[in-house]
Amino acid sequence: MNKLLATLIAGLFATSVYAQTTTAPATTTVPATTADTTMSSGQSGTAGMTSTGDAKADKKMNKADEKEAKEVAKQDDKINKATEKANEKKAKAQQKAEKKVAKANDKVAKADPEDKAKASAKAEEKAADANYDAQKTMIKADEKAQKKIVDANADKAKAHAKANEKRAEAAAEAHKDAAK
Repeated sequence: MNKLLATLIAGLFATSVYAQTTTAPATTTVPATTADTTMSSGQSGTAGMTSTGDAKADKKMNKADEKEAKEVAKQDDKINKATEKANEKKAKAQQKAEKKVAKANDKVAKADPEDKAKASAKAEEKAADANYDAQKTMIKADEKAQKKIVDANADKAKAHAKANEKRAEAAAEAHKDAAK
C-alpha cells in the first residue's frame, strides 16, 4: 500500500511540475523570444510564440517545438496503453471472481438440505477468497499503470525542458547575430 501511495504522490508531483511553467515577460525594446505558457498534457509549447526575426533561429525553435510535440504524443500514447491494460486486467479479475462466487452459490443451491449450512459457509469462504484475489490483482494493475504514467509524465517534462532550452539557445543566437 505504501508503494502505491508513493507512486501516486510521485505521479501527482511530476504532473504538477510539468504543468507549472512560467511566462517570460515581453519587453518593449527586445522582442519576446521564449514566451512559455502553462501547458497541459498533450499541448505543445508553441502557444504564444513570437518570431525572433531571424529565420535560422525561428527554424530551430520550430524544430524544438515539433520534437516536443512528438515526445508528448508518444508519452500520451504510453499513458493510454497503460491505462487500457490496467482496465482490462481489472475487468478480467472481476469476471473471474464473479464466476467463482456464482459457482460456489450453485453448489449451495444444489446441496442437500442437511448440508446447506456447511455448503453456505464454504461458499462464503470461497467468495471472500475470490474477491480478495480480484482486489489484489486490481491493485497490482493500478500500481503498474501508475508507474508507467509517472515515467511518461517525467519524460514529457524532460521534453518540455529540452524544448525550452533549444528555444532559449536559438533566441540567444538570434540576439547575438542581431548585435553584430
